[in-house]
Amino acid sequence: MRLARLTVQQRQSRKYMPSNETNLPPPKVLHDTLRKVTERLASELARPTNLTPDWSDFEWQLARAVAAMHGVSPLLAIKLKWNAPQGWVTFLQTQRAHVAIRHRRIEELLSQLDIRSREAGLAIVGLKGAALHALGLYRAGERPMADIDLLVHPRDTERAGRMIESLGMHESGSNWRHRNFIPAVSNIHADMGEHADNYIKIELHERIAEAVPLRTTEVTQSVWPRRPHPGLNGYPSNAALMAHLLIHAAGAMAFRTLRLLHLHDIALVSSRMSGPDWDELLTQGVDTGGLWWALPPLQLTARYYDVSVPAPVLDTLAGHCHWTLRRIVRHQSLSDVSMSYLWIEAFPGIGWSRTAAEVMEYVSRRIRPDKETIRQRKLLIDSEVAFSHSQWSRLSQGQRMLRWVVSRQARVDTMHAVRTALAQPQ
Repeated sequence: MRLARLTVQQRQSRKYMPSNETNLPPPKVLHDTLRKVTERLASELARPTNLTPDWSDFEWQLARAVAAMHGVSPLLAIKLKWNAPQGWVTFLQTQRAHVAIRHRRIEELLSQLDIRSREAGLAIVGLKGAALHALGLYRAGERPMADIDLLVHPRDTERAGRMIESLGMHESGSNWRHRNFIPAVSNIHADMGEHADNYIKIELHERIAEAVPLRTTEVTQSVWPRRPHPGLNGYPSNAALMAHLLIHAAGAMAFRTLRLLHLHDIALVSSRMSGPDWDELLTQGVDTGGLWWALPPLQLTARYYDVSVPAPVLDTLAGHCHWTLRRIVRHQSLSDVSMSYLWIEAFPGIGWSRTAAEVMEYVSRRIRPDKETIRQRKLLIDSEVAFSHSQWSRLSQGQRMLRWVVSRQARVDTMHAVRTALAQPQ
């Protein structure tokens, strides 16, 4: 889910929306309802039925938050067969219309990037959503894209940055994964879900890697084209695209930020995979510790979708995945590893640590976060509406640890989506 960013005026005035808890049930009830709605929507997206849920008005409104958090509102508008309340139907149809209009803007920007990169002699790879649309797996209006992800060779990063800036964008920040570029006018027109006029961000990568939960696992060599040419390039193979989707989903699972859209992407690409494609996938990551991270997201996808993965492939991936992680994820659902899981946890990714030493290092870093983690927290407060008026976001590390000990804390971004959905007309 794209979180609403603060406008310049909001950052200057610091006048934010007050939180209203009067319409919220007790936290335990809210948590259970989020799980109930999430699992039903996931089931219906994968295998639609004609049986409309017998939900209360509160549950139907909460379903909007779940659909937005998981990025599947436009897909649900197409797939669902329910005779649902008009407010829910209107929400989904409106979201689909916004995504369709926004997709045309994204296509125009991708076309400009292709032209400019050809002129500059730069090879760039359009990642994830851009590639899935280019392959025809999604049509305009079906899959939201909050940003455009691009991969360039490390030696071309600076030139690529200047090329993006030539389109009227500027760098707004960076982290170890990518550099962010946004247009001069970058306001958000909706607090939840998609809006046609939301600004389009470009994330420039020079590597494809995830910290799962601390170990940096990389598939850049697999994703980079074998014969890159100036302009926009696609993934070199179905296996390369699948490897990227799986490692991205694994990183999200480790920190409970997976989206149903991630599983839908994996299911669609799996339908294109032949035997040789699966064999090629097993060669990915050979030089970086193997595919120990690939089994959990693939297994989770298979729980909801009719995904056909050759048994030898699953056996090989199981051999790469350590016993503790296999045991943990065996019974996990989408609700357990996504923002539908309401609670902030002290050590959400600890089960993904592969050794006792990694466990100790992970615990140490969670207790005593480094300067970069603190910087990213402050950036969220200054740029994202959900975090800007959250008391939790402004607590010191010591205060957070005390809260963890004495009570369960609700996740900031999840609660923002819930409050926004409940504030909408039924």
